[in-house]
Amino acid sequence: SMQESHPLSVHLLQLQNKILILTACAAGIGGTFQYGYNISIINAPTSYIQRFMNETWLERTGTPLGSDVILLLWSFTVSAYPLGGLTGAIAAGPMAIMLGRKTSLLLNNVFVIIAAVLSGFSRMAKSFEMIILSRFFTGLNAGISMNIQPMYLAESAPKKLRGAVALTSASFTALGLLVGQVVGLRELLGAENSWPLLLASNAVPALIQLMALPWFPESPRYLLIDRGDKESCISALQKLRGHCDLSAELEEMLAEQAATHGQRPKKPWELFQDRAVRWQLLSIVVLSSAMQLCGNDSMYFYAAYVFQEAGIPQEKIPYVVIGTGSCELITSVTCNIIIDYAGRRLLLLGGYSSMVTNFPCWMPYLSVICIFAYILSFGIGPAGVTGVLPTEVFDQMSRPAAYVICGSLLWFNLFLVGTAFPFIVKTLAHFCYVPFFLVCICTALYVGFFLPETKGKSFLEISEEFKKRNFKSHAHAFPYKGPEEIKSTVL
Repeated sequence: SMQESHPLSVHLLQLQNKILILTACAAGIGGTFQYGYNISIINAPTSYIQRFMNETWLERTGTPLGSDVILLLWSFTVSAYPLGGLTGAIAAGPMAIMLGRKTSLLLNNVFVIIAAVLSGFSRMAKSFEMIILSRFFTGLNAGISMNIQPMYLAESAPKKLRGAVALTSASFTALGLLVGQVVGLRELLGAENSWPLLLASNAVPALIQLMALPWFPESPRYLLIDRGDKESCISALQKLRGHCDLSAELEEMLAEQAATHGQRPKKPWELFQDRAVRWQLLSIVVLSSAMQLCGNDSMYFYAAYVFQEAGIPQEKIPYVVIGTGSCELITSVTCNIIIDYAGRRLLLLGGYSSMVTNFPCWMPYLSVICIFAYILSFGIGPAGVTGVLPTEVFDQMSRPAAYVICGSLLWFNLFLVGTAFPFIVKTLAHFCYVPFFLVCICTALYVGFFLPETKGKSFLEISEEFKKRNFKSHAHAFPYKGPEEIKSTVL
């Protein structure tokens, strides 16, 4: 009978996946795509904006700025982005709970449109402060979407596709990086007279999302468990799955609703006090911090600078930079395909270990090859898997809080690295990657010794594995929550 029903089930699966894929695209284009896009568009106009800062200051005060002051102002401009992101990551938890996943993503576009207006008119208004402010708003948008998008997609996907669908967030980040690098070419918007347009171009993905996302349903899990609205949940499921049999999935959600009845979503600080999630928390703290402290994103912020030091001709640099973006896109799509076969632990371990072997060295062209290999290693594991882990190791009530912690660390460390990197380069010159090298070694060791594999395991099995660690000394103290909750959050 399996053989007979096969063509029909394939057809239904295609229809179901089509809506799911379109939902992922509508969420991604105004979501994590913006994160990648806004990291990379700031690279091309670096020297023009610094010149604009100097000219503006000269016009206002009659004295030019010293090169140190320009570097400091530029650090502020670069750092305003992660500061906004940190604010957004903290706001994302309450937003996702109060407004819902989809409404939060839609509302989030307002911040990017404000940012686009500020940066677009900054030259006309002769104000470089508008650029700094616009970078803050851009970061705010990215901080919110980086937390809410994986949650929205993981909750909308069927169990067997949950990992791969949540991972599309990483692919959209990489796509954003690449598109930003292409748009930043001198032939497109990277010329000196068009930098305000380049910085304002992030309004385009926002408008696309505002037109596309309203056609897709809210997260069915959110509708049922947080809102208690069974009718909307069923209609959302029908939209997402076509008209195949929903009873099993609905039963699972109802069981989850019953299990979480009377509970409220946990606050981030409550997770730190909860012994039952100690190792889960430690794991996401280590991995979220390492994701920025391994120096990958700072490679993008200062890629042009590194290539220039390596002696690549100035006019060829933008094309070399596009290569780095293509690298990360190819690997994150690959990661998307293989995550459910290779497993999370192997990808993380392989990623960080090969990053250790590929640190840029002192020979100019060799250091460029190392940067490419480094970014490939980052894309294959850390880039995608880190964002999926909080969904897998935390339950429905702890998940928004776990994402707030994850996101806050990610952005705080991006701020730290972004601010410190130019000074690290100045001080350590060719050895500027030594601190990042040490982070990669430590993370690889942590993953190798302490992180259990979560691939293909039910939530109960993942829980059991962490339980052994959380309660090594007195195993009997583990608060067993009953089979319903565990059955319902299986990944």
